[in-house]
Amino acid sequence: MARTSSDIALKTRQAREASAPPKPRLDLFKFVPFRLNRLAAEVSSALSVEYQERHGLDIPAWRVIATLGFRNDACSAQFISQCTRTHKSTISRAVTTLLNANLIERVENEADRREFRLQLTKKGRALYEELFPQLLRREDEILACLSAQERKQLSALLGKIEQSLDLIQTSQEADAKQAY
Repeated sequence: MARTSSDIALKTRQAREASAPPKPRLDLFKFVPFRLNRLAAEVSSALSVEYQERHGLDIPAWRVIATLGFRNDACSAQFISQCTRTHKSTISRAVTTLLNANLIERVENEADRREFRLQLTKKGRALYEELFPQLLRREDEILACLSAQERKQLSALLGKIEQSLDLIQTSQEADAKQAY
């Protein structure tokens, strides 16, 4: 049987491919963005037990309460969305739920009367004050696998990454910029 030039070309290409080194693959378990995302999801889920089971709050609702809780003044839903890196429609649904539960309230923005800002109600502030010590305790439990020195190193390293991405790193910085 006579070989055609296309048969020879095919065999030559197959031989080259067989002897070529394997193409590199992305190992997700070594890819830092994947690892950070997975870790953040797991930590968030572990913390959510404190407010979900006891108070019926989902993660976005807690993010709204937590953001309003550490601030001294009211802020916009857009600020909360940017600060927590949560989609604005998700924050909007959480705001509606929290307004209906009387945990937050709208206040008029004195600088721009067309805009409303959000703040905790007395009921919302009491919930925040009850929850944040529990969450700090849970954070300590999660980080118990690290020594005090390793915790400092982790914080410093995360700060360097945040800084390289030009992220605001303190509530004072966020307040000073009047935005996130």
